[in-house]
Amino acid sequence: MADFQINMAANFVGKMVKVMGWIRHIRSSGSIYFIEVRDGYGEIQCVVVKSEVEERLFKECAELKLESSLVVEGLLREEKRAPGGYEIFVKDIQIINIPDEEYPISKKSHGIDFLMEHRHLWLRSKRQWAILRIRSELERILREYFYKKDFVLIDTPILTGSIGESAGNLFETDYFDLGKAYLAQTGQLYLEAAASSFKKVFCFGPTFRAEKSKTRRHLTEFWMLEAEVAFYDTNDNMDLQEDMISYVIDEVLRSRKNELKILERDIKKLEAIKPPFPRISYDEAIEILKKKGFSIEWGDDIGGDEETAISTNFSKPVFIYNYPGTIKAFYMKPNPEDDRTVLCDDMLAPEGYGEIIGGSQRDDDYNSLIKRIEDFGLDPDKYDWYLDLRKYGSVPHSGFGLGLERLVSWVCGLQHVRESIAFPRLINRIYP
Repeated sequence: MADFQINMAANFVGKMVKVMGWIRHIRSSGSIYFIEVRDGYGEIQCVVVKSEVEERLFKECAELKLESSLVVEGLLREEKRAPGGYEIFVKDIQIINIPDEEYPISKKSHGIDFLMEHRHLWLRSKRQWAILRIRSELERILREYFYKKDFVLIDTPILTGSIGESAGNLFETDYFDLGKAYLAQTGQLYLEAAASSFKKVFCFGPTFRAEKSKTRRHLTEFWMLEAEVAFYDTNDNMDLQEDMISYVIDEVLRSRKNELKILERDIKKLEAIKPPFPRISYDEAIEILKKKGFSIEWGDDIGGDEETAISTNFSKPVFIYNYPGTIKAFYMKPNPEDDRTVLCDDMLAPEGYGEIIGGSQRDDDYNSLIKRIEDFGLDPDKYDWYLDLRKYGSVPHSGFGLGLERLVSWVCGLQHVRESIAFPRLINRIYP
């Protein structure tokens, strides 16, 4: 009997197959059992007819419960009325486990606190299965994109002594006899070092922000893809981001139509994501927000509500570029045309999803960078190695960071980022 997965059913019509999985749903009409089985790749209806199987097997079906694990063998046939268009006419069932208790997540409505407390089981639901399949695919596509572009993957450290963003949202720990170490907020500083060796580099891994935020867009532990390219200016940087996102959306629409359908995602809105993306300056963004009634002045940061308001003006992702230097990180290059601002960009996803990418041209001048570090109240001695990059063969270079969970939320049409990762870490949750 050939290896079989439910998502391969079209290739096995008329053949005997074996499915190893769990029961999603079971019902009986007296002489027939309809058992919906999932195997991690899809779901299929299994039909047990009393007159066609051993009496023992039919009696055992009465003991089965939701989430029982089993092995089903039978004839695969096309059946348009069945979920998915195929069903297995059962010849034999091997029961592996029948739960002693009723499955906690029933068909009735459950509150989000209950579901998060049972996240280890909630992952089995069709919706969560679809979300995390799409997440996995997005990770694959992103890596594929950078390898096709001849980038080199650099695994940057999770424990670091250098602050990459703000000292106010660090997780710190004692590091043997060397003082304090921090969970990395970003791999960017290390990527800059690697870019001087490989020119085009990226990293992809977990990052941590001890930010006491309860918004629908924030996690304390999240995954970020970061890229860095030597000899790229800020416009090259935005071109790369635009090309990457266009490629990712095209690919996920092609490969995950079934999962997007399960989520009832309006894919027409995703199909509209084609380059070029609109680009507006920070100054223009402030004017848009004022016209929308926001109480905001030049020099203020653009927060989540403001991002939502701006992004609803566009059907594609929109770049906001050249923010004031006082509200951006120390490593961003001052704008030579307006020294109040830095050469940076945020990409906002449409439909109100806000920022998914933040990027900038890095300050490649030694003296300018020292001043920026001091202006931010940081100790230049902690950045000796980073400053070395400006002493030996410094070149213009740029990069960005993409928040994976925010990308997943946008692609899947989620209301909260907590569903975009298998086991979310929030300021009020570290279980399970």
